[in-house]
Amino acid sequence: MKAICVNEFGGPEVLKLQEVPAPKAAAGQVLVRVHAAGVNPYETYMRAGVYPTLPPLPYTPGSDGAGVVETVGAGVKGVKPGDRVYLAKSLSGTYAQYALALEEQVHPLPESLSFAQGAGVWVPFGTAFHALVHTANARPGETVLVHGASGGVGGAAVQLARAMGLTVFGTAGTPKGMELAKREGASLVFDHGKAGYTDEIMKASGGHGVDVVLEMLANVNLAADTKLIARNGRIVVIGSRGEAAINPRELMGRRGSIRAFTLWGITPAEEKEIHAGIGAGLWNGTLRPVTGREFPLREAALAHKAIMETGAAGKIVLVT
Repeated sequence: MKAICVNEFGGPEVLKLQEVPAPKAAAGQVLVRVHAAGVNPYETYMRAGVYPTLPPLPYTPGSDGAGVVETVGAGVKGVKPGDRVYLAKSLSGTYAQYALALEEQVHPLPESLSFAQGAGVWVPFGTAFHALVHTANARPGETVLVHGASGGVGGAAVQLARAMGLTVFGTAGTPKGMELAKREGASLVFDHGKAGYTDEIMKASGGHGVDVVLEMLANVNLAADTKLIARNGRIVVIGSRGEAAINPRELMGRRGSIRAFTLWGITPAEEKEIHAGIGAGLWNGTLRPVTGREFPLREAALAHKAIMETGAAGKIVLVT
């Protein structure tokens, strides 16, 4: 089979398309013919060798994917060959024509969703669910500000927050991104490249501030976020590309808090809740992954460059 292999850490050019043996499903495992693989920012940090946890070399990147079950190992009862599924992590990496996964890493994909959409489920919607439900403890009637609302995680958070009964504010950097965020459920969308946009957010909140902030770029926005939250407001750090300086007094006066997590640190119980929640939304149509640019597998390096550019509009996927 063809797979992207990383033999050394470095720039996007280290992503090499190679011919490798297809894995075989052992007991409790599932082999999936991958039709689309999701691309996430953390994978670029891992490839570069700067992520906190690094895999042993060589490795095939990717935790998100969607396709059709090829074979199952002994004891697998939840899926069978021919089933459409999405992957939430795998044993072998999803940037490949086939991916090996544990049975619990494979989940049904509704017929109403394309494989490209299925490749945009796990990291975006899993992150959004964990941020809103487990970390922020968001409640219906509250107001949430989603930074980067047109990206993969941001768009998922907008849909999920709206379904939960929250008022959603979003930010984006292009007219296309702003329109996308509004279409997916944001009541108001602000241009984060415009001077004074934080004043507009505070005014839209009636001067009270927002209850929850989902922060995708803490090294840029965190100091401003501490001034935007309401009393007892919560800032959830989802992404950061460096250090951030804040004035703790802004939090003290608001009884505010900054919370943070990585999706890889969730408990089994939290993961079960995440899949139950997003699974229900996928099947009833409340949650609809939005796809952006699609690249053939051989152009994984271009996809890694694209995901780090500004102006995101939907999930970037590799088509195998």
